[in-house]
Amino acid sequence: MAGMSSTTFGARFTAALAERGPFCVGIDPHSSLLLEWGLSDDVAGLERFAMTVVEAVAPVCSLVKPQSAFYERFGSRGVAVLERVVAASREAGALVLLDVKRGDIGSTSAAYADAYLDPASPLGSDAITVSPFLGFGSLDPFVDAATRHDAGLFVLALTSNKEGPEVQHARTDTGEAVGARVLDHLRRLNDGAEPLGSFGAVVGATIAAPDPDTGIDLDFNGPVLAPGFGAQGGTPADIARIFGRAAGRVAASSSREVLRAGPDAAAMRDAVHRANDALRGLTTP
Repeated sequence: MAGMSSTTFGARFTAALAERGPFCVGIDPHSSLLLEWGLSDDVAGLERFAMTVVEAVAPVCSLVKPQSAFYERFGSRGVAVLERVVAASREAGALVLLDVKRGDIGSTSAAYADAYLDPASPLGSDAITVSPFLGFGSLDPFVDAATRHDAGLFVLALTSNKEGPEVQHARTDTGEAVGARVLDHLRRLNDGAEPLGSFGAVVGATIAAPDPDTGIDLDFNGPVLAPGFGAQGGTPADIARIFGRAAGRVAASSSREVLRAGPDAAAMRDAVHRANDALRGLTTP
């Protein structure tokens, strides 16, 4: 795979949203979607589905977000399809945010970071999702690799799944919410970066607007991935409500909203354009 750009991920993210819009397409080959498309739930169906989506949307959207699990379930041949998705999407000009949600410690984290962030790796991507809930310091190998390779991280902070608040709204020893502590760590990593830092957060597009009493401040000079847009209920008004002055740094993500328009490539592209049109006035940097 060709080496990544020498510009930082934060700079590439900012430029991509300005050029192509703030909508991110999740390339998630659920078995139900394969069947809806009339495809078999096997590697052949996976490959046909994934590459059709890439060819349709990667030339027109700023980011694509393949969820690794839907490829891994087919074993090594499924991972080989994921490698093609990563390479073809980047060749078409889209940034690739690989949704892996990895979180471990020490040499294991370093190995994951090498697998997903090193441009010499077949899965080398522009950015990945990671989990900080073994302690933010456990992400140091990912931070080091992202810095070394001009890649990015999106750290789980305030997710919209119903179980999330059990951990993310819990109070730390200093009284702040865990989610606020995660954002504080990101703020420090992004301090002074221009036009934007490379260390982002995952914040659901359907969460309640942060209560000032929690200490949560979403303006941390980094990019945001906001899953849950579209079919899962998130709207452009929600992006404005939740993120306020930081809305211009948000990539709103959806998969089903676009993928259910397939296998018609033109219909999928139209879905991307409609989403970008709805979001642009609120979230253009």
